[in-house]
Amino acid sequence: MLEMFHLKKDIPFMSYGRLTTTVSLATFLLAVFFLFYKGLNLSIEFTGGTVLEVRYSQPADPNQMRHSIEALNLSGKHQEIQVQLLGSPRDVMIRLPSVSNMTSAKLSETVMAELRKTDAKVESRKVEFVGPSVGEELLTHGLTALALVCVGIIIYLGIRFEWRFAVSAIIANLHDVVIILGVFAFFQWEFSLTVLAAVLAVLGYSVNESVVVFDRIRENFRKAGMRGKSINEVIDNAITATMSRTVITHGSTEVMVLAMLLFGGPALHGFAMALTIGIVFGIYSSVLVASPLLLLFGLTRESMVKPVRVKEEAVV
Repeated sequence: MLEMFHLKKDIPFMSYGRLTTTVSLATFLLAVFFLFYKGLNLSIEFTGGTVLEVRYSQPADPNQMRHSIEALNLSGKHQEIQVQLLGSPRDVMIRLPSVSNMTSAKLSETVMAELRKTDAKVESRKVEFVGPSVGEELLTHGLTALALVCVGIIIYLGIRFEWRFAVSAIIANLHDVVIILGVFAFFQWEFSLTVLAAVLAVLGYSVNESVVVFDRIRENFRKAGMRGKSINEVIDNAITATMSRTVITHGSTEVMVLAMLLFGGPALHGFAMALTIGIVFGIYSSVLVASPLLLLFGLTRESMVKPVRVKEEAVV
């Protein structure tokens, strides 16, 4: 395994297990509270709205367009107006939230009139209305995908390890998902399809870290040098041994995601923000949530000496 550094002594992570579990539970409940109290600020894809495609006579400035349209104060909602280029700097797609007292045609005319103040030659190429029923269908399909991912993770870990590992990992991963949703609800950031994609990515990313730690725990139980150690010491050694790998992989990934967050613009902001939160809490939950839960569910040395049901894989 590639190592950036080597720790001579094991870090006693499990001695803080009760504290970290309590903090995680409090954070989880707080996130659930904001989800129910404030709710998610669903984007146009979920709630419905108007999609407008325009063409400029010269390269367009999406930021200037967004500010001009927002100045119209067409709706009191917190939904963001999305403006992005379509293949060329002259073609732009604008997503507008629904306005209760204005039809889609009237809304597009109002926006076009505002845009023509800066470029009289701008032309409307296409206007589409996304109905609430379509948005509801997208939301349902998204939640179904999330549920199927969770079921797949449980089945995979249940086959590869045992039920204690599967349940611990899925609770830790769902903890990450709820935290992301809670943060978006608290700040009322727009929850779009790209954010949903990031949440699904975090699930897979987080379970990968859990599998690495679980693999090391299982290996430790079979090592002769670990036979006289307690369960806590075995787990502490496993987590400490993977620390270097965690710093390298998650550190490099977080740098890339932060680059998207800082320089990707509004189009990537929600996606990058969800990944940034998910990676940080993914590391935390894999080490300080999933592992203490193994003890809570009664992990014993006897339960780990059973024959392995799948071929052992090396930790990378």
